[in-house]
Amino acid sequence: MIQHTIGLLLKPKEQWRTIASLPESSQNILVLYPFIFALLPAVAWYWGTSHMGWTVGTYNQVICLTPESALQVNILFYCVMVAAITGIGYFIHWMSDTYGAENSTIAKGVMIAGLTATPLFVSGLVGFYPLLWLDLLIGVVAVSGSVYLMYLGIPIIMDIPQERGFLFSSAILAIALVILVSIMVVSILAWDFGAAPAFTDACGMAAAAG
Repeated sequence: MIQHTIGLLLKPKEQWRTIASLPESSQNILVLYPFIFALLPAVAWYWGTSHMGWTVGTYNQVICLTPESALQVNILFYCVMVAAITGIGYFIHWMSDTYGAENSTIAKGVMIAGLTATPLFVSGLVGFYPLLWLDLLIGVVAVSGSVYLMYLGIPIIMDIPQERGFLFSSAILAIALVILVSIMVVSILAWDFGAAPAFTDACGMAAAAG
């Protein structure tokens, strides 16, 4: 699977065509792609938030999550990532008939959604060092890269004209934004109902304990 990651980052159009030419059995195996690569940001942010910590504004005290809280938060983070990609994949399949795509399956939709998220998975490694301005900058670049991959990949994988693929991708992007807003709302509600993370300023102790 790593060759698809490298190809999508360096030569996305050629890689999408390579993926489109794979037999259906090989494409179905790529359904596992988001389940595996979503571990990268989850592990990185677990380590970064529980061992490295971060500062806020001019407040020089380094803040961390407790290891237990960081583990709980990042397990939920992983589950949310996988669930969101699976949901987007389902909508790709559901909307395929509308845009004239043939031989669409839920597995193919999840595959497209997972491969599209490649820049987000890779950029999630910045979580090993939670520096706010750097993480935001890389995050914006990664989101832009994922949107580009989606607009490039959907017409190739679904074998539809570029113009129809643009409309298809735009519809999926709108759905992805709705899912993102829903996740944010649920996160805020969960925080209000007592699922807030536990913070500590003893990052050095946490690192030593690790």
